[in-house]
Amino acid sequence: MRRMRVAAVCGAAVVAVVGGVAPGAGAAGRRGGPGADLTYHGSAVLSGDRVDVRFTPRRQGMGAMPDAPAMVRLRWSESLADRQELPEGCARAGERVVWCRVGALDAGGVGEPVGLRVRLRGAVSEVLVEFDTVWSGGPVDGTRRSGGQRVLLLDTGDEYHF
Repeated sequence: MRRMRVAAVCGAAVVAVVGGVAPGAGAAGRRGGPGADLTYHGSAVLSGDRVDVRFTPRRQGMGAMPDAPAMVRLRWSESLADRQELPEGCARAGERVVWCRVGALDAGGVGEPVGLRVRLRGAVSEVLVEFDTVWSGGPVDGTRRSGGQRVLLLDTGDEYHF
């Protein structure tokens, strides 16, 4: 039984990060809106009702990116607890959504690391976190390299990298 659980955890770690663009993404790119070409690299841990996430935005695109409008939207598959203590630059935007400011990044630039801890409404065995780049809470960045990352976390206390 223990071997099966270890195999399941190892298998989950291999498929924990699912690349691609989130459903409905692409509006900004198709309408000629801004394209940040942002990706997010970091780690996350689920332990009971607590999720610790640390990530760094990286700019893959060319040219300057405006400072104010770029944000990363983290969407959770489970509802968040009513009270959250979020770091500066991050804000709650719904029952399952947190936004964090990315800031200006030059082409090929690396942004400031973001670390946050959220509490879920209750302890769960797994939670899915989706990362999308958004512009002032509006359209999702439609380029294939921008965000659109999904990370499945299992309540094992293990750190999952993305």
